[in-house]
Amino acid sequence: MTSITATPFGTTTRTTRPAVWRPTVVAGLAAAVVTSALAAALHAAGVSFEIDGEAIPTAGFANMVLMCVAAGDALALGVRRFASDPRRTFVRTTVGLTVLSFVPDLTFPMDVETRCSLIALHVVAAAIVIPAMARALGERR
Repeated sequence: MTSITATPFGTTTRTTRPAVWRPTVVAGLAAAVVTSALAAALHAAGVSFEIDGEAIPTAGFANMVLMCVAAGDALALGVRRFASDPRRTFVRTTVGLTVLSFVPDLTFPMDVETRCSLIALHVVAAAIVIPAMARALGERR
């Protein structure tokens, strides 16, 4: 968005970018609700979500999604400020971090259903959050 301001000393033009936090909050809340609901449905279908004998609480899914979204927002602000193509840089980085988030699911002791369900929930959360935040970052500077 571009704003032109008239002052006694002439006119100034200022280009502002839309806020990233608004779509981040909306997408983060949506992802938290969706992943928690899916986790509850999977648990009802028989997935234990136990790691080393301790079950992950359903609220823990929303909590982790919101914490990761907050970190993603900080990443988006840094990318927006320093990258020449913020959208592309953000998408590549966050997709890589999503794949990296599979490592604990693949290495911690848990059954196959829990392992596959956790990886699927990571993908669902990323599929909701990454595109929304990427759109807010806009095109090249």
